[in-house]
Amino acid sequence: MSQLRTVQVLGGGAGSSAHVTSLATGLVARGVQVTVCAPADGERAHAFPATGARFAPVPRRSDPAAVAALRAACAGADVVHAHGLHAAVRAGLALSGRGTPLVVTWHSRPQVEGARRRMLHLLERRAARAAAVVLGTSSELVDRARTRGARDARLAPAPIPASRPPAVHDGKARAELGAVGRPLLVSSGTLAPHHGYDTLLDAAHAWRELDPVPLLVLVGEGSAEEALRHRVLDEGLPVVLAGRRDDPSELLAVADLAVLPGREEPRPLVAREALRLGVPLVAADSRGLRDLVGGAAELVPYGDAGALAGAVARLLGDPGRRDRLAEAGRRQAAGWPTEEDTVAHVLSVYDELVQPLSAGRA
Repeated sequence: MSQLRTVQVLGGGAGSSAHVTSLATGLVARGVQVTVCAPADGERAHAFPATGARFAPVPRRSDPAAVAALRAACAGADVVHAHGLHAAVRAGLALSGRGTPLVVTWHSRPQVEGARRRMLHLLERRAARAAAVVLGTSSELVDRARTRGARDARLAPAPIPASRPPAVHDGKARAELGAVGRPLLVSSGTLAPHHGYDTLLDAAHAWRELDPVPLLVLVGEGSAEEALRHRVLDEGLPVVLAGRRDDPSELLAVADLAVLPGREEPRPLVAREALRLGVPLVAADSRGLRDLVGGAAELVPYGDAGALAGAVARLLGDPGRRDRLAEAGRRQAAGWPTEEDTVAHVLSVYDELVQPLSAGRA
């Protein structure tokens, strides 16, 4: 069989770029010819050729010439793989009338309302129905693709990016935060409305009754930051807003518990790092998160401050349960898919789609 030729189509997501960089590297190493199509900018133009892939700049989706440029770039491809919703819609249009199979990976689920929600559903239907296979990085996304009319939707192994190991704890970080002799709770993420941080502050009211009173540290920035800061001051909550940190895992490494109140993404950083570091996690339940953590976390209903406060209080009072969760977290993290697993799975999908075409041409 001749060399397999693939085109990877990217939109604007940083997460998708990292995934495609890893995927392109692995595919090229296995003898696949890879072309990456994305809006041109300096970083991308230099990053993808370094993987051994060809980079073909295409206009952004707002440019009327984008679909025609993508159609030309996909000429001769055996399989086209689009990453993200808008990239999938453009790739579907570019391949219209051709027999080239389209694989689509959905990495996340945008949260939108009103007219934008209706438009999102329309785009999802177009993307799902244009694809030969939709790969979802969570079971929730797989079900969503099926609901939108996907002929074949599958759960895809997605590698969990590793961060550098945190520095050895010498007590300094806890002392600087005022968490000496008291439990330290750490949450990290984008401080935005609907991400659960108001629920987290509601739960902090209950923790003031504990002895000693735990300190909650929120790491991150966002549009809700100022409102949260006012609440902390006005209500006298045992909470510190630490702002943005280059390496949140340094604080997580010294925490007694990690807390995740929201559902803003399927594989949130705080959950990934907590399990890797063996820090017990209390989190708002979602199907995407369950795919990630399995049984290695205490999951509570989203938006339920009482349940969140109670789960934290029970864990703080049960060192044995914390130790068991910490060990379960390390085991769960050790079993997460690697980059090798992801490349092997994607290549098997490509082979499955291309072989019938090759047989038909023979």
